[in-house]
Amino acid sequence: MTAKIVIGLDGTDTGERALAFAKDLASRMEGCELLAIYVIEWSPFTFQTPEENEQRHKRREEEIELANTRIVTPAVEALQKAGFKAEGMVRHGDVAETLNALTVKHGGSQIVVGRASSSGFANRIFGSSTQNLVMHADVPVTVVG
Repeated sequence: MTAKIVIGLDGTDTGERALAFAKDLASRMEGCELLAIYVIEWSPFTFQTPEENEQRHKRREEEIELANTRIVTPAVEALQKAGFKAEGMVRHGDVAETLNALTVKHGGSQIVVGRASSSGFANRIFGSSTQNLVMHADVPVTVVG
C-alpha cells in the first residue's frame, strides 16, 4: 500500500515548514505520495439576499483561483520538480473537518500542518482549527512549529 501524506497549507512560514517536514518524511518512505491542500474558511450558514449570494459566489471563485496561483500550484510544482508524486487542491469549508474529510477520501495516512501563523486569517485557520484537527482526525496529525 502506498502511503499518502496530506499537507495543510496556509501560505505562511509555518505552512512552509510543514511542507518541508512532509517532504523530508516522504523522502524516507518508498513511493510516498503528497497531497497539498489549502482550505479557505467558509460557512454555508449565512443568510443573505440573492444579490449578496451572487457576489459571494464570485468572491469564492476568486479566492480559489488566488490560493491556487499563490500557494498550492507553486508548492505542488516544487514537490514534483524534487521528484515526488504530488497533487494539490483548494476547498472552502471548516478547516479541520475539510482536511480530515479530504484525507479520508483520498486515502491519506497522515496529515501535516503548521502550528501557528501571524495573520488574523491564517491564525483562525491554524489556531483552534489545528486543535480540532488533532482531536478529531481519523489519521495521525503532525503539527510543525
